[in-house]
Amino acid sequence: MKGGSNLRWWILLTVIVGTFLGRLDQTIVNLALPKIINDFGITVSSAGWIATAYIIANAVFVPIWGKLGDTLGRKKVYIWGFSIFIIGSVLAGLSWNLLSMIVFRIIQAIAGSADYPTAMAIIAVTFKEGKERAQALGIWSSSFAAAVVFGPLLGGPLIDNFGWRSVFLINLPIGILGIVMAMRFINESRSNIKTKFFDWWGAFVLGGMLSSLVLVLDKGSDWGWLSVSSSICYFLVVFLLGLFIKIEHKAPEPIVDLKFFKIPAFVNALVNNFVVFMGMMGGVFLIPVFAQTFLGFNATEAGYLFIPMAVAMMMGAPLGGMLTGKVQSRYVIFASTIVAALGIYLFTGLDPKSTAIDIMIPLSIMAFGLGFGMAQRTNIIASVVPQSEIGIASSVLALVRNIAGAFGIAIFATILSNRITSNVITINSFSKINSHSPIEIQKFTSLIELKAQVVAYDYVFLIASIIVFIGSFTILFLKLKNERSDIKVHLE
Repeated sequence: MKGGSNLRWWILLTVIVGTFLGRLDQTIVNLALPKIINDFGITVSSAGWIATAYIIANAVFVPIWGKLGDTLGRKKVYIWGFSIFIIGSVLAGLSWNLLSMIVFRIIQAIAGSADYPTAMAIIAVTFKEGKERAQALGIWSSSFAAAVVFGPLLGGPLIDNFGWRSVFLINLPIGILGIVMAMRFINESRSNIKTKFFDWWGAFVLGGMLSSLVLVLDKGSDWGWLSVSSSICYFLVVFLLGLFIKIEHKAPEPIVDLKFFKIPAFVNALVNNFVVFMGMMGGVFLIPVFAQTFLGFNATEAGYLFIPMAVAMMMGAPLGGMLTGKVQSRYVIFASTIVAALGIYLFTGLDPKSTAIDIMIPLSIMAFGLGFGMAQRTNIIASVVPQSEIGIASSVLALVRNIAGAFGIAIFATILSNRITSNVITINSFSKINSHSPIEIQKFTSLIELKAQVVAYDYVFLIASIIVFIGSFTILFLKLKNERSDIKVHLE
């Protein structure tokens, strides 16, 4: 590799900049929504489409970028994605109404979805040796956590001092730095297999299926899970999934190689990832809501609660990678998932008297556990598929994580809502007030609602911890051929 062995660490730093910027954008824009709503004169429900459109576009294009990176060149696709993302960011910062904002956020999402599959593939082909690759993937994974921290830390001051447009325009100088680094340090790599026919039909059908799935997960609670709109989405998901499988079986160069799903280790790692991220996202997205609703924190203070979480994840990810070759991957992932489940379970003790420490400690435990196994999970995916198809495989992993998060949020938001209603009825049936004073009756009703909500949160956290705990055992069935000091898997 040109430039000596130190070059590979500059390559790692380069893709970290890209990943950090993409994830920072997702966390920082949410803080700007109240200002955007006020400036555009739109409702909160309408503003929700800014996030929904981004999520859908991001999910749809991840597999496409993964395939293009493997065939056209990962460096080329990475720089394309980065460049278009910057353009989309500037346009979003100049948007004048809701429609223009949604269009420009879609451009951002399409370009931003190129980062994960190409970055992971670039790392995998740069760091050949399994142990070092796992460490690199662990360090890279910690950039996700760093973005969670710096989102509120940078976003609050930017919005307060320079307005909401600044959260988009800040991407320009950082993005230019990332592009210069990519052009300077990253070596071009691509699959040895030349693509003759791009699977456009497969990409189109997969996009339709993912759009329908993400849409119903995001809007199902508003529409009603059994409404006509939701039912149409369910039908489209099932129909298009069946059509996609049929297309991929016949496609000479499928956008998602279905033979991956014949590799037990690949499937096992995906299942574990899905369960863990569903439980984690389903439980953790409620933390800021709980902190602001019951503990009196403002949005910035609630964001600060996640700083120890990010630090714990940044510590855990490299440490987990260092165990490659010393402890079998499945045992590392199993232990890390158990720790993450414990962290989520500790949230069941939250109540209106809880302090910031009562939230930070469980978050840190959960994040350390998640980070500790993250590099191993990612490394397994990169190790069990041919190097020529790492980009496609990593895009599947990203897709599974995104869908799992959407599933978790949708499911647990519904569980919370239903549980609150059930708790109000139950608590009310066992409660009595010996007063006819309107003020006393209002206090009585408020206390019932408060108790119902707090107990409902505890219930959701309990369910989430159980799901993650059960998910930890799925990884024990994973077996890698010839796992010694390195992960070496020989495909048939």
